[in-house]
Amino acid sequence: MHPWQSLAVVASRSRSGPRGFTLIEVMITVAVIAVLTALAYPAYTDYIRRGKRATAQAVLLELAGKQQTYLLDRRAYATAVGDLGFTAPNEIRNDYSFEIVGVDNAAAPPLFTVRAAPLSDAQKAKSEPTLAVDQVGAKSPAAYWSK
Repeated sequence: MHPWQSLAVVASRSRSGPRGFTLIEVMITVAVIAVLTALAYPAYTDYIRRGKRATAQAVLLELAGKQQTYLLDRRAYATAVGDLGFTAPNEIRNDYSFEIVGVDNAAAPPLFTVRAAPLSDAQKAKSEPTLAVDQVGAKSPAAYWSK
């Protein structure tokens, strides 16, 4: 084989094989990723929001139980969450504020309501409700507790 012929064979092989992606292929891939992201991100944020709401609901039930224990120990309900030795969990500390409202220890039977109010603008923008539980375990708004 002549030296020039071998060089021609090498050159023709390098031109005929795959050399990478075309601009059209890259743009189609970017478009598919953008569509998938546009569809998945709202569902993901809704999932996170519902998870934080479920955590807030569990904390409210815990606070209501602590109130009942406080009543048994001291014959009155606590008027502040600090009296119950409560600290909000880290995962929702920046999303909900917890408070005790409507305490009436003079009523027969005594009354209280514990509340979790959304803090962040994102929570308020999604019209996240203020959750509440009272001394008999009544939960409001009921539609958000059944989910």
